[in-house]
Amino acid sequence: MSLSGAHRAAFRREAAGEGRVYSIRDGGGLAAPSVGAGRAVPFWSKPTRAGRVVDQVEAYRGFEVVAVDVDEWLDEWLPGFERDGMLVGINWAGARATGYDLTPAQVRQWFEDEPAENGNSSAQA
Repeated sequence: MSLSGAHRAAFRREAAGEGRVYSIRDGGGLAAPSVGAGRAVPFWSKPTRAGRVVDQVEAYRGFEVVAVDVDEWLDEWLPGFERDGMLVGINWAGARATGYDLTPAQVRQWFEDEPAENGNSSAQA
């Protein structure tokens, strides 16, 4: 499994355990950098993962970590991202804050298909 794949599997397992997902924002709102042909809003499964990116990636210095209830995120935030044509970044990491970028529909399906106690991912990105 690639490092990004490991972060993706950890996201599903940890988000269920935490009951929250975490993003980062500054005075302009949530981070939403360009990725490929679109934009992605990054989310992490633990506040420490998000905080590490804020500390280590120059572009995100000064951002604050914000928590969102998983059910609210799945039911309210993801449909909004889908309407806006946004992707969802999953547990980005490293000096360039990279990882999986999924459509909101893929993320919702992934949560519907896999029981919370199963950290193994079988969904295709």
